[in-house]
Amino acid sequence: MPVSQTLTRADLCEAVHEEVGLSRQECSGMVERTLELIVESLERGETVKLSGFGVFQVREKRARMGRNPKTGEPAAINPRRVISFRASQIMKGRVHDAVVET
Repeated sequence: MPVSQTLTRADLCEAVHEEVGLSRQECSGMVERTLELIVESLERGETVKLSGFGVFQVREKRARMGRNPKTGEPAAINPRRVISFRASQIMKGRVHDAVVET
């Protein structure tokens, strides 16, 4: 895949189809269900660990004061939940060692 391309759900479905040999519709359902399970776990505040890939976590951000970038005036930022991703050492190593074709 060239550097400028983005991997999409359709690409994942096609890769599963080619690798496993199930119908495209079945593969699409598998990919969608996998992503749905990840999102549902994160909604419940659970950590999602995919061995050799990385860890998704929900973090609670506290309320704080920030600034409006246009006016420079102080602005309150409400508390919120954010998703963080930490890549595994295996993934970091593979990405670091990958030869990029231009």
